[in-house]
Amino acid sequence: MPHYIYLVRHGEQQDAEHGMPDGPLSARGKRQARLLAERLGGVPFTGAWHSPLQRAAETAEIIADRLPSLTPEPSALLFDCFPSGKSVDTPSAYDPFFGAISDAEIDAGSAQMEDAVAEFLQSRPGDRHDLLITHNFVIAWFVREVLGAPDWRWVGINQGNCGLTVLQQRPGRPWTLVTHNDLGHLPFELRTGLPDNLIV
Repeated sequence: MPHYIYLVRHGEQQDAEHGMPDGPLSARGKRQARLLAERLGGVPFTGAWHSPLQRAAETAEIIADRLPSLTPEPSALLFDCFPSGKSVDTPSAYDPFFGAISDAEIDAGSAQMEDAVAEFLQSRPGDRHDLLITHNFVIAWFVREVLGAPDWRWVGINQGNCGLTVLQQRPGRPWTLVTHNDLGHLPFELRTGLPDNLIV
């Protein structure tokens, strides 16, 4: 039986444009989460986890309110982080981005994501549907991992707020990317969190 992982980026954060490290969802973020819950209504979830940060925890709470059989649990493996630093193959265009990240942040993020991959991408018996509510860079790392791309490639993989990414593993096969950043449940005015030229 297949194992599915549903990766969700949290809803839009209130005042995120002002550089707040964490905070509550905006009114638009709450609407995004409610619409995502409707989209996920028919999935027979077997487990759910969320980042402990407020924006992800509040997204999980809104989804759980609409899906009463779901009981999301906080997981430190889903915290927002920087999964890796630059490598010799990283294009120089990314120098300003990586130059603003400390070695300590990179070391912590790398260790976290190594543990997260070991925990959530392990083979599990039975038909499983697991929901992970987390952050842009964390989802990007999972996608990069499944595709076998070089470590630095996570930095160019973007997810919108309450975008849906689905991974699948069938017995004896590697993980597959089924869909990435699906925003079909959100009207255009609720599609936030992506660079402007990627919002479609």
